[in-house]
Amino acid sequence: MIPKDIKSFFPILNQEVNGHPLVYLDSAATSQKPIQVIEAITNYYNLDNSNVHRGVHTLGNRATDSYEGAREKVRKFINAASTQEVIFMRGTTTALNTVAAGYGRQNVQEGDEIVITQMEHHSNIIPWQQLAKEKGAVLKYIDLEADGTISVEKAREAITPKTKIVSMMYVSNVLGTINPIKEIAKIAHENGAIMVADCAQAAPHMKLDVQDLDVDFAAFSGHKMCAPTGIGVLYGKKALLENMEPVEFGGEMIDFVGLYESTWKELPWKFEGGTPIIAGAIALGAAIDFLEEIGLDNIAAHEHKLAGYAMDQLETIDGLTIFGPRDPMKRCGLVTFNLDDVHPHDVATVLDMSGIAVRAGHHCAQPLMKWLQVTATARASFYMYNDEADIDALVAGLRSAKEYFGDVF
Repeated sequence: MIPKDIKSFFPILNQEVNGHPLVYLDSAATSQKPIQVIEAITNYYNLDNSNVHRGVHTLGNRATDSYEGAREKVRKFINAASTQEVIFMRGTTTALNTVAAGYGRQNVQEGDEIVITQMEHHSNIIPWQQLAKEKGAVLKYIDLEADGTISVEKAREAITPKTKIVSMMYVSNVLGTINPIKEIAKIAHENGAIMVADCAQAAPHMKLDVQDLDVDFAAFSGHKMCAPTGIGVLYGKKALLENMEPVEFGGEMIDFVGLYESTWKELPWKFEGGTPIIAGAIALGAAIDFLEEIGLDNIAAHEHKLAGYAMDQLETIDGLTIFGPRDPMKRCGLVTFNLDDVHPHDVATVLDMSGIAVRAGHHCAQPLMKWLQVTATARASFYMYNDEADIDALVAGLRSAKEYFGDVF
């Protein structure tokens, strides 16, 4: 179970916004940070601040031990086979671009297929668009079901022996849909393709086992899972990473540099050019410690319960449309919705006046908005520190918004 005093670990939640207690329902955009993570950052800068790998002095050794210790924590967190398969990057966007540029340019040829879905975040669309244009490849989309889910059957129809890369989000940042990544990875491999998983919305909310899923690459961001902004992870199978060329060059990632030729360090450092994100990686390790203490299974169960409660309560509001699967077990802890005749930005603004933070817009998913036949939506996303009282506040705020705009118009 989630501890009853969970909010006390998050200092930012103990405040008022516009004269009301803060109700933070925007964790899909970025999560709040527990005091343990904040202290990990300040402790590094107060006590151990030094560059890693290159020094022999005490501060350098302590910083290196903490940085590489965080890599081992990530390895265990996602059940990678080796720390050589765990590469620190700025976030999911950088990681996916690295796969497209590093693996894609070496392995995709004219006429080959790249298969994705219409629900993808822009970060998992644009790199493949650019790769397809550069190589003369074909970009294909798996059709969505009416409820915003993906069927294995339609995936099997889209993936062919011409397919070289399949890339898909594990959890939709708009619909909350939990996609059948493991089954689709199997289909990709049967056709000689690799499977790339965007785990940005999955890693904070459920257990990740990259070996069980059998994905070839996976990417996620720290800031959605209680860590700071600017730190993320690219996981890749060792054999694939060894055959990939780096996409950034400079210090740290080299073995030998001559006047006309250079060689690279072994994994994972050949992909970590320049001074790495030291404090961010150490804080990500602290965030993983915190998440595992709470328990990913507990977090997932809590969010499924909240999603079900939220949909039940939101459906009592006339003129409100919920997008995505109705079964809370088929989605993570977020609910995306629209209120008839009220723009989502106006909804979010009125809610903010009551101290309720939700996200409004296209959520970096414009193709999905077109599929939904809307220009924008509002999204309430939950995490371990939310409870039913937060959802009750959301529902009350939406009723007030509806009354307000009903009077205006």
